[in-house]
Amino acid sequence: MNNEVTLANGDNASSMHRQLYQLKQMMLLYEAAMDAITSRVEVLQEDFRLLHDYNPIEHVKSRLKSAESILGKAQRKGIELTVTNLMNSLYDIAGVRLTCSFPSDLYTVRDLLLSQPDLRLVEEKDYVSSPKPNGYKSLHLIIQVPVHLSTGTHSVPVEVQLRTIAMDFWASLEHKIYYKYDHDVPRHLTDALKLAADVADTLDTSMERIHREVQNLDQSRESSEAPDALIEALLRRGEDLQP
Repeated sequence: MNNEVTLANGDNASSMHRQLYQLKQMMLLYEAAMDAITSRVEVLQEDFRLLHDYNPIEHVKSRLKSAESILGKAQRKGIELTVTNLMNSLYDIAGVRLTCSFPSDLYTVRDLLLSQPDLRLVEEKDYVSSPKPNGYKSLHLIIQVPVHLSTGTHSVPVEVQLRTIAMDFWASLEHKIYYKYDHDVPRHLTDALKLAADVADTLDTSMERIHREVQNLDQSRESSEAPDALIEALLRRGEDLQP
């Protein structure tokens, strides 16, 4: 964006108008980038379902921080309030959370997204293979998304979080507890949360193993039924050709 101004303390109407315009344009960029990610995910869902008769993504959620929240966080971090600084320093303005069925799905979806040539990985934090000490597990990606406006093309960062259903349930509970206690959570609850995280991990592993066994059974059944189906089709074809 050209002719950038500081988004604070405007001393005249013209300055305030430009600040408001640039802030609105920035929010438009992030909303468009967020929508672009969710649209691509929806296409991947349908494509995967068509090719594999299976959809690895259970839920898709998106959220855009409010302007007040963005400016407040920037001030707390001491970031100069310009559009460029905000976009280069705050990577969680627009977020998309993908909840998948099984742990392996997280990496499958990650690879499918990043295989698209116009999406660029800026940062990755793998808390699935290396969980946080409290038990938190999730795969975090910062992806640059091209957004095309009348003023040109802009690269906009979007935070993408990938979790299993069990991981997402645990993270939601942990967030509620930390909010309730204002981050000063009693020791017995943090211990219980860590134990619950271990149980969730065991559940993920067990459910994925069962899923794979079912898939293998289905494939074996299809393989054994295929010759019979082919023979029946040929016999019917032969009957049709008889005079």
